Amino acid sequence: MKNIYGETHQQLEQYFLDLGEKKFKATQVFEWLYEKRVSSFEEMSNVKKSVIQVLQQDYVMEPLKIMDILTDVDVHKYLFQLSDGEKVEAVLMKHDYGNSICVSTQVGCNMGCTFCESGRLKKRRNLEAYEMVLQLLMVEEHLGERISRVVLMGIGEPFDNYENVMKFIDIINHPKGMAIGARHITISTCGIIPKIKEFMKEKRQVNLAISLHAPNDTLRSRLMPINKSYPLTELIPVLKEYVDETHRRLTFEYIMLKGINDQKVHAIELAKLLRGINCYVNLIPYNETSHIEYEKSSKERILQFYDTLKKEKINVTIRREFGSKVMAACGQLRSHYEEGK
Repeated sequence: MKNIYGETHQQLEQYFLDLGEKKFKATQVFEWLYEKRVSSFEEMSNVKKSVIQVLQQDYVMEPLKIMDILTDVDVHKYLFQLSDGEKVEAVLMKHDYGNSICVSTQVGCNMGCTFCESGRLKKRRNLEAYEMVLQLLMVEEHLGERISRVVLMGIGEPFDNYENVMKFIDIINHPKGMAIGARHITISTCGIIPKIKEFMKEKRQVNLAISLHAPNDTLRSRLMPINKSYPLTELIPVLKEYVDETHRRLTFEYIMLKGINDQKVHAIELAKLLRGINCYVNLIPYNETSHIEYEKSSKERILQFYDTLKKEKINVTIRREFGSKVMAACGQLRSHYEEGK
């Protein structure tokens, strides 16, 4: 049986039409699931019993299992166990503008970025849409607070799980679902060009972020194997097309690695690469892990890099550091459990 949290509103409408029922019942079910947050079909008191019985035959409402929660200032890191025993993470960050959650889209990752803990343990499988939805629902239940922003930047490459990610967005964006505005949802990708083109055609108002981390193909290929398949010389023109087509501003994520990509010459090269694109650069202090030898750039070096980009007329921010005491690196808590440490 399927988990009902993975069904879009449109899919449930068709489900009820196939049963010979009115499609408005999909709205009723969505209201019970996402507004009233019931935990069983029997609690859906305005849905007739014969329909409840059919729903129980076709769907389950099983939650994920929370294995661990680590807490630091303004951050909660959750480790979930899935029905097959696999594990993924989600991170809730508190900001002055509301709560933001970083969700996982795959069990492991095959992109192989050399600085990333998530990719150290290879991809086992894609997450289903319901497994992403439940990350949000269960964090909201635990905190007793609403999540207002969602970032698909946890374990996995979202565009390597494209269909399930789009279903997930449809569910959480629907006004009778979790009603999270499209402009409050961000997809982060390392740059899978065919999927960027596909996403471009969907005309969604969802934000797109590119994991860049280097200003040239030589360095980026060293840090990110995906660049050998989709180099900057091909990626940047597609991103310019994306901006022209969607009129949406891009975010470029740039992890600051000591002595690797954080020199002034890198900042100048980055500014040249991005000039003329409607975008901003998000400089990210690196979260060090015991398994990977990269080190975090000093605050002074990050500020120098920031100032150089500013002088080159590039919009730039420095991401606030979260979770330094709670295995902040994406995938770190999962690998801690997987490897029995």
